[in-house]
Amino acid sequence: TQSGTAQTEQRCNADAMLVFDGSGSMAEMGHNGIDTPRINDARAALHAALPQITPQRDVGLITYGPGGGDETCSHVALRLVPAPDAASEILAEIDGIEPDGNTALTQAVGYAAQVLGAPERPGVVVLVTDGKETCGGAPCQLAAELAQTAPSLVVHVIGFKVRGEFFGWEGGDGNPDFEVPASPSRCLADSTGGLYVSTETIDDLVQALKQTLGCPLFSDAGKQRRRV
Repeated sequence: TQSGTAQTEQRCNADAMLVFDGSGSMAEMGHNGIDTPRINDARAALHAALPQITPQRDVGLITYGPGGGDETCSHVALRLVPAPDAASEILAEIDGIEPDGNTALTQAVGYAAQVLGAPERPGVVVLVTDGKETCGGAPCQLAAELAQTAPSLVVHVIGFKVRGEFFGWEGGDGNPDFEVPASPSRCLADSTGGLYVSTETIDDLVQALKQTLGCPLFSDAGKQRRRV
């Protein structure tokens, strides 16, 4: 058993915001119609990973997509500001999501940066998304702005079952040989010194969450190396 001092020393220096994709595409299943919806797998991964992460890092939650009504691009919601041992609160919010709406990921990441106190304070944003921006936002423009104005903010992007526009269900999630495209939001990671991690399975997503939200983390961006 570790002492309280040792546990404190292992805590992450920077707070984190998890930005979670709750858009309608997260309800989609594989081409054969018998796989589980993507959000079910995402929930399972979060249930496995977060209880191991939140004792060391204060984590908050923003979601985008669900919210009802006709304005499907306006539902970016701050569910929880960074808090200690927040796994149970975050999981309760994620478990209650009914996927709906479009993908306002640029607005959501920008909001997460504000919540973390950028540019004055360091912080980590972890975006979990299965697709591209569909609400008119410009993720690469935001990435460039954050890189210039908030150098102590790192954005990691986890692409979960990302599918390109060209991709038909004939080759679907059941084909292990297809080439997985990178999310167009990868530039958010590339510009801020973060990681882009492509994931297809629950285990992949668990490892990616630990890699990006866990601490200490060293991430590469060209020759740049940051400790967050």
